Amino acid sequence: MGTGIGLRPRLIRGAALTFAVITAACAHVGQEQFDTEMAALRAELEQTASGSNRRTEAQLARLETRLDGLARGLSGLEREFDVTVQRLETAIRFAVPVYFAFDKADLRPEDLPVLDRFAGVVGEYYPDALLTVEGFTDPTGSATYNLALGQRRAEAVQKYLVESEDFPLERVRAVSYGEDTARLVSPGLGGPEAGLENRRVVLVIEHLGYETGPSLVTGGGE
Repeated sequence: MGTGIGLRPRLIRGAALTFAVITAACAHVGQEQFDTEMAALRAELEQTASGSNRRTEAQLARLETRLDGLARGLSGLEREFDVTVQRLETAIRFAVPVYFAFDKADLRPEDLPVLDRFAGVVGEYYPDALLTVEGFTDPTGSATYNLALGQRRAEAVQKYLVESEDFPLERVRAVSYGEDTARLVSPGLGGPEAGLENRRVVLVIEHLGYETGPSLVTGGGE
């Protein structure tokens, strides 16, 4: 499934400041709170339109349509795939349910749909952002081996996003945290029969383009 990421239309610059608000609202909160956040966001955008850089009604209408699509995309990811969203100071971290078999770095077929959907949302609302794929392992094996294994896992996802989802290679980085104890989901769990939740990747979107123009910005170990 290719998203044609380089061909996606961009939002006007005002939308570049909105994604953090919405993603914070999407991180496991109720529908009422989510709707409240969206209403507040729209009110803020309408208020800014009365300033010296007044937006036209057509621009606001297009922005409204994009915001609706963004909200649906994020809430759909969380609801359908149990994706969680964490706001960082300069980035947004997506914990996606993409896991690996013991001592393996091959993507499992059952994990491809969430990558497809994630790519669709990012392609629509973050075409100019930098995506970092973080690879992790369980604590079995040596730290050196696990660092290399985590890198292979991150690179497997990087390759899929570039080759199957049309992400530009220069905007997708792969890094490894190996068995980093501070980031283990289930400390101490590993091996062929346990620790699947530790053998994962995390996707991080870094905020790019805020000040450079109309960029569109809208989570062996085996």
